[in-house]
Amino acid sequence: MAINCIVVEDEPLALERTVSYIKKLPALHLVASFDNTVDALGFLQTHTPGIIFLDINLGELSGIQLLESIRINSAVIITTAYPEFALKGYDLNVTDYLLKPFTFERFLQAVDKVQQAAIKPAVPDFIFVKTAQHLEKILFDEVLYIEGRRDYRKIHTTNKKIMTLQTFTGFERELPDNVICRVHKSYMVALNKIDKVEKDRIYIGDMMIPVSETYKQGFLRLLGR
Repeated sequence: MAINCIVVEDEPLALERTVSYIKKLPALHLVASFDNTVDALGFLQTHTPGIIFLDINLGELSGIQLLESIRINSAVIITTAYPEFALKGYDLNVTDYLLKPFTFERFLQAVDKVQQAAIKPAVPDFIFVKTAQHLEKILFDEVLYIEGRRDYRKIHTTNKKIMTLQTFTGFERELPDNVICRVHKSYMVALNKIDKVEKDRIYIGDMMIPVSETYKQGFLRLLGR
C-alpha cells in the first residue's frame, strides 16, 4: 500500500521538484500540498499522513514551530536550504533532513529511512532520559506521572524520582499517548496508574493532578468517555 504524504513548501520551484519526486515513486501517494503552516496545521489536526515533507522558513509560523505546537505521529522529512537547523530538527525526532537543492537519489534515501522504520520490531517499553549525570532508563510501566517544574521535568515512578531538562514536547514524541498522556501544560500521567477522576482532577495515590481544557477532550477519549 502506498504511503500517504503531504508537502508543506512555499517556494513554487521547490514544491514542484518535491511533488515530481513523489510522483516518480509508486510507494508514495501525494494527498495534499500547502504553502503555509497554518493550513497544514489545520489538516494535521484531523489527518495523519505517513510522511510530511516540511520546509522550515514558512512565514509567520515556521516548520520547527509547527513541530513544536502539536503532537505529530507522521514521519517528518525536513526540506530546507538552511543547514543550521539540522540539530534542532533531530531534537524533534525528524526522520531525515534534506538540504536544497537535493537530488532524486538523496530523496530516495530519505524515503527509504521511513520505509525501514515502518518494518522495525515492536516499540520498546522504555526510554532513556538525560539527567545531570547520566542517561537514566525509565520503564513505561513504572511511571506514575511527570511534573513540570520551571525548566525541569520531574518524573515520578513507583520507585524513584528523576529530574531532567527534557521538554514535554520531547516526551510526547517518545511516549505512547495510550500509556502516558498529557493532561495539562505542566503534567503527563500514566493512564493505568490513575485511581479516580473527579471533574477536572485526576488522583494518583495522594497526588491530585489538574486536567486543563486544552487536553481534556483527548484525555477523556483515551479513557473511552
